[in-house]
Amino acid sequence: MTKFCFCICLIIFFFVSIQTSSSSPSSSSSLYLSPTTFSKNYKKMLVNFKLFIYPPVQHIAFSSPSASLFYKSLINSAFVTREPEEAHLFFVPFSPGTSKRALARLVRDLRTRYTFWNRTLGADHFFISPEGIEFSSDRNALELKKNSVQISVFPTVSGNFIPHKDISLPPASTPEIKLISDEPVNGTVLGFLNWDGRTEAELVNELKLDDDFLVESEPSNHVERAKNSKFCLFFYSDGSLAATNSMNIATAMSSGCVPVVIVDRPAQDFPLMDVLRWSEMVLLIGNHRGADGVKAVLGGVTAEKYEKMRELCVAAAQHMVWNDEPQPYDAFHMVIYQLWMRRHTIRYTRRDEF
Repeated sequence: MTKFCFCICLIIFFFVSIQTSSSSPSSSSSLYLSPTTFSKNYKKMLVNFKLFIYPPVQHIAFSSPSASLFYKSLINSAFVTREPEEAHLFFVPFSPGTSKRALARLVRDLRTRYTFWNRTLGADHFFISPEGIEFSSDRNALELKKNSVQISVFPTVSGNFIPHKDISLPPASTPEIKLISDEPVNGTVLGFLNWDGRTEAELVNELKLDDDFLVESEPSNHVERAKNSKFCLFFYSDGSLAATNSMNIATAMSSGCVPVVIVDRPAQDFPLMDVLRWSEMVLLIGNHRGADGVKAVLGGVTAEKYEKMRELCVAAAQHMVWNDEPQPYDAFHMVIYQLWMRRHTIRYTRRDEF
């Protein structure tokens, strides 16, 4: 009788487990890499996260709109504390274009005046450098590069971004990004390219000969063009999405146009890389394929897969909106969330131990 009851219980357990798993959305269908973790940790971040800015807090002029918006929001943020002992992370302010020698002096001064740098050799520190900083032979500048979290623009200059440590900012966009498109795509154009008139000219000339592609280099209503296109093309080369005049990847996504990034190297610096499931939202195509190869890849996307990609793109665009006054789940808060994920630091090897 005991064995019979045990078997019945086991059968019920497996039945409930199967029913539960089948009724729950699969992780691959979610916008987020870890939906449960994101929701829980985001709420904890709002309540607990503290950042300390080394004084004096100063005005810094960034040429990058997204860097300017982030810095402005940061220094006025409720996350900032005046008590460094309360802080999880420490912000190192400096102007863009600061030389390696000046950065070395800055770090040397921090480790002399404060106790916090030496605890982790800078691993619980972060800084803004739109183009990213290069490696240096100076111990102080090297610790800043290797250990501290760099916040740069997307995409970052090749070699200046360390995946899993550094963070890239969602591109600042025109206000149209807030007009999130839920309308069915017209699909009158297979692929739209807002071209800069220079990059990958040979490939672009091939695309121009195909009626399924729309290539424009003159100023136009690129948002409407994107809404009427299934895919939006971008060239990812030398640390820039060079083949765009005014449209960026966030604008394309908010318009319901699935991004196609034509790459010449690994792309590991997408915004919110630790949070969003980019592999389900964007197509990466090698630049050696030519126009026929690009068209073959786009034509091979099934209607079901395309609609799912488009749906996730539109949903992700809400996290790439920059507001003058930060709003929940917007670009500012999502970058802060990525910092929150990096608050548990690792002490790196000292320069003289290499």
